[in-house]
Amino acid sequence: MTPYHLFQGYGIELEYMIVHKDSLNVMSIADELLKHELGIIGSDFENGVITWSNELVMHVIEIKTTKPESDLEKVEKEFTKNIGRINTILAKWNAMLLPSAAHPLMNPFADTRLWPHDNNEVYSLYDKIFNSKGHGWSNLQSTHLNLPFHGDEEFAKLHAAIRLILPLLPALCASSPILDGKVSGMLDTRLRYYKTNQARIPVITGKIIPEEVYTHSEYKEIIYTPIVEAIEVHDSENILDPIWVNSRGAIARFDRGSIEIRVMDIQECAAADVAIVNTVIETLKLLTNEVFTSLNAQKKLSTEMLATLFDQSAVTGLATPVDDKDFLKAFYLSSSATIKEIWQHILKHIPAENYTESTRSLILIILEQGCLSERIVKSLRQDHSEKNILSIYQKLSICLAENKLFIP
Repeated sequence: MTPYHLFQGYGIELEYMIVHKDSLNVMSIADELLKHELGIIGSDFENGVITWSNELVMHVIEIKTTKPESDLEKVEKEFTKNIGRINTILAKWNAMLLPSAAHPLMNPFADTRLWPHDNNEVYSLYDKIFNSKGHGWSNLQSTHLNLPFHGDEEFAKLHAAIRLILPLLPALCASSPILDGKVSGMLDTRLRYYKTNQARIPVITGKIIPEEVYTHSEYKEIIYTPIVEAIEVHDSENILDPIWVNSRGAIARFDRGSIEIRVMDIQECAAADVAIVNTVIETLKLLTNEVFTSLNAQKKLSTEMLATLFDQSAVTGLATPVDDKDFLKAFYLSSSATIKEIWQHILKHIPAENYTESTRSLILIILEQGCLSERIVKSLRQDHSEKNILSIYQKLSICLAENKLFIP
């Protein structure tokens, strides 16, 4: 297969919960959904541009691009068509898809059923090691973006740029402000659990921000080897592969020639997810082309500093102040700014030919109205009752079905 080079195609994955239409209780019927299309219980249904897949738990379905795609407008349309098709099928069980990164009322310890079919030995081992029934396993839906590279030179450019953009993403993408029926105080509560759900083996996630490594050999030595050594005591049958056990916020897949960004909360509709993905891609192009600063300067940004900013971004979102001079210089900024102001600065540099007016206007609405978490909290209007929370998340499901932004 001919390798993809930088920005020649993208793999996008969207995860959704399956819930009861009226109560929003989770429904563990992902296998029945796939069986409806496959005729048998299976893990993947390829529907042209989009493939449906199972996940760790039975109440989550993933839809993803079947192969790397470069036409993001086409991808958005295909995602929307498949969401509609899935909802039509789920209606026979009085079920539907629920967007956002965390169910606000789910009890994961009572409501979780792990996928029991093919490849379940991996899921069973994870459950044995980590207990896969908490929020960090069964109640966190995300958008994954896979970006290609070929060879160490392209990897270095892409990895350096991704490390730099990761702290800015929670502010733009957070959609998990409520857990256990309570506003958590974090805009991106999913990331709290993403960081800690594998704390028993800390080298698996590191600091979420990947280490300063820029070659395949460095990555193997600094990231893969410690993971291998840490998991072998728990994995006598060699079931786990360090390549996909690695759970940093961006993981390198040298076997596929791609880096997967994993810190973006899923949004309320495909249009929002694809607009954010488009924005991330265009920002990475600016960075890899050294529009703001040199590759060497990007490489030198410390993991500690980026991790601290990332943690702050997950709590205070677009209002997060940034005053680290090296980080600001990386975007050609000389004075302190909020993450919102950094995104506004970036948008001014994205070429119009790479960014439709509808995408630009959607991102500008997010910057002005707030990330989805901020809009959800605003729409509560201080009424944190279960009835009001359910009403808002019902509206989010309508936004998903109609492919429109949620505005309080």
